[in-house]
Amino acid sequence: MRDYADACFRYLRATGMVDISYSGRSISIVPERLPDIDYVLSNCDRRPMRVKNQEEYISYLGNPGFPVLLTDDIEAVKRKLRDGFPGESFAEDATADELNGLLDRLTKQRKSDLIDQKVADLKTYRDYTDVQDLFDRILKDKSLYDAPLMLEWNTWRAMTMLDGGDIKANLKFDDFGKPLSTALGNRADIECDYGNFALAVEVTMLNGHKQYDGEGEPVPRHLGRLAAEKGKQAFCLFIAPKINPSVVSHFFVLHRLDIPGYGGAANIIPLPLEIFRKMVEDSYKAKRTPTPTNVRRLFEVAGALALSNKNDVEWYEAVKRAASNWLQL
Repeated sequence: MRDYADACFRYLRATGMVDISYSGRSISIVPERLPDIDYVLSNCDRRPMRVKNQEEYISYLGNPGFPVLLTDDIEAVKRKLRDGFPGESFAEDATADELNGLLDRLTKQRKSDLIDQKVADLKTYRDYTDVQDLFDRILKDKSLYDAPLMLEWNTWRAMTMLDGGDIKANLKFDDFGKPLSTALGNRADIECDYGNFALAVEVTMLNGHKQYDGEGEPVPRHLGRLAAEKGKQAFCLFIAPKINPSVVSHFFVLHRLDIPGYGGAANIIPLPLEIFRKMVEDSYKAKRTPTPTNVRRLFEVAGALALSNKNDVEWYEAVKRAASNWLQL
């Protein structure tokens, strides 16, 4: 039943017309999409659609012309352009495709501008308290809406605050820069470019052996892909509410092996969420702004510890101590 409910909410969010507040646990119509909602409600028959057989049902379900949307009405699209982007001009004799293309480009540019503004705000630590409060809820509130998405999005916000660099979240954002769905496969959840090195950040809500089954192979593969694409040394930070010992053992061994497919020895640091939060807190309280050099130093220390410690347990404890003191390394 929970899976069905999750799918229902994801479909609602995918329309771009519905917003869900992770803090207030409320559902609302996106104010800017009210014209779209009004148009659908005004033009769709409210009576149930009854079909006689599977073929008729599939034909109905796959009909791209139903329901009729605001974007199918050229005059309605013009009104939306005038109301949403009053500074833009367009030819009155433009076709529906041309108008919808313009609307799409302007919407994407607005989304990009909103995300850029959010990044600028994050770098000033304006949202520090909100970020830490959401991490608290992720750890304690089992009814939080789409916890994996919230963890991924909030970790991106924290990494953006943490230090310099170009921090890119591979999750999907809606038209107004709010998190829509988690990152697709084959890439790291978050990719950071620090100039002379890169950093992949992977997050998961999985625990127990499922964490190893779900993340043990993809994480180093994503790291190897990032290193190959960037053409520079790359490291990886793996974050979860709790780290499974099997994952620790796996990443410890990868520090000692030269695997071409992973870009050589894979320098992956597994950290419980509470330690990562401590790193963010240290960054917030620091008298000077942390730099990429501080980030790189942590991974250099972790790599050296993997060679000097006798086993994975000792290495993991040493890495956690180093991360808890990362600005003094």
